[in-house]
Amino acid sequence: MAKMAFSDVGLRSISPPPKGQICYWDDKLPSFGFRVSQGGSKTFVLNRKNSLITIGRFPTISLSQARTEAKRLLAEFTLGKVRPQSITYSEAVTLFLEEKAKARRGSTVSGYKGLLNSITLSGQLSQITHQEVQRKLAKFKTEGAYNHHLVALTVFFNWCRKRRYVTDNPTLGLSTHRRPSRNRILSDDELKSIWRACEQGRDASQDVQLSQEGAAVPAPLPATFCKLVQLLILTGQRRNEIASLQLSWITDNAITLPPNVTKNGREHTVPLGKLSVSILEKCHTNQLLLFPARGSTTSPFSGWSTTKKALDILCGVEAWTLHDLRRTYRSIHGKIGTPPHIAERLVNHISAQSEMERTYDRYAYLNEMHAAVETYEQYLLQNIVG
Repeated sequence: MAKMAFSDVGLRSISPPPKGQICYWDDKLPSFGFRVSQGGSKTFVLNRKNSLITIGRFPTISLSQARTEAKRLLAEFTLGKVRPQSITYSEAVTLFLEEKAKARRGSTVSGYKGLLNSITLSGQLSQITHQEVQRKLAKFKTEGAYNHHLVALTVFFNWCRKRRYVTDNPTLGLSTHRRPSRNRILSDDELKSIWRACEQGRDASQDVQLSQEGAAVPAPLPATFCKLVQLLILTGQRRNEIASLQLSWITDNAITLPPNVTKNGREHTVPLGKLSVSILEKCHTNQLLLFPARGSTTSPFSGWSTTKKALDILCGVEAWTLHDLRRTYRSIHGKIGTPPHIAERLVNHISAQSEMERTYDRYAYLNEMHAAVETYEQYLLQNIVG
């Protein structure tokens, strides 16, 4: 390697090569170099076993600063400190997703994939800075998008630290935007309107009329969606859990959700009342899924947004979400006297048990849960469905 005496003035005077890159090497510090590219960028580098480690751009950092950093790195190599492996962001994301796919639900892995791939972080993973991550996240204007991407990046970089791809998590110090927790509970009248709209949509499958303001006509309510909403009212489970239902998970009086479907990764048995059974009986087909997506036999229903808008117009209930049905379900159980530890088990909350109870109390409380479901359905028949 050709060597030269480095000085700030001398480095500024070096002209770019006609093409490619050229490296100059310091005659005072072994392996410390200065790379000049065709475009004119000038970068301090360190040669480590024929692999170039980037120190920083000149003149953003001075020759003195770069030489100090080079000495620090050389000392670390001499003392045996392990440097992060050389890997790019995109390569690390691929490995991360492959590992998560072995133990996590498909929807979870798909969510990570969409979030991580929508953020453009180039270059070596170990060179990604806190400020760079902060700038990328700032492009997401809504609180929800910002929070989801930050959480995904935090999980990803923690995974990278454990595998020695990075020494520090660049998301450290970044906080999610605090969003007020929803406390919307539907009234009996609102719940009745939603139920009746599902009955109307399921039976008639007719177009929803234009509103007086001239809003666009949404698609007709599919019978599949109507049954899904009714089951959400009846069971209090999460929408993706019910949408993923398979015939093999259903017995005469219960649904058993496998661990790969539930949010907390635990198998969950949901007792069924007569109303739920009557709806499920109308769903039995020769397909694996009870609620497949349109044109598919292997993917669960996913057209929530459009159909929810159509349901809003048909039922007339405002400012509500499908998850509010779960909160309402849990609240009605409180109203009708269901013991809290039974109501929490019905919605599969881990908080229903302490760590000691999870270890020693192996009783499933299925009889008590079934009795609570029967009382709940009686309440619906008297106040909502009837």
